[in-house]
Amino acid sequence: MARPGLTRDAIAGHNERVKLMATSLNAVGIGLIGFAVLRPLTDNPAGLTLSALWWIVAGLAFHALAHYVLGRLVKKADPHDAL
Repeated sequence: MARPGLTRDAIAGHNERVKLMATSLNAVGIGLIGFAVLRPLTDNPAGLTLSALWWIVAGLAFHALAHYVLGRLVKKADPHDAL
């Protein structure tokens, strides 16, 4: 649903900012998950530690937040919203 007072160009700009934020959050999440897996393997090749689990959970939280942010995309301007 479009927000009142947003023109087509404003909607496109809003959507691009939302996608940029979601991409940034997703990149941080992927980085945290990669850190959680690669760092313990370089220290101890036998396996992952409990602290790695927390890094993975943090990465998944950022990934989920990115999905939430993408839900804020505006589809198109609805002429009935101005009424």
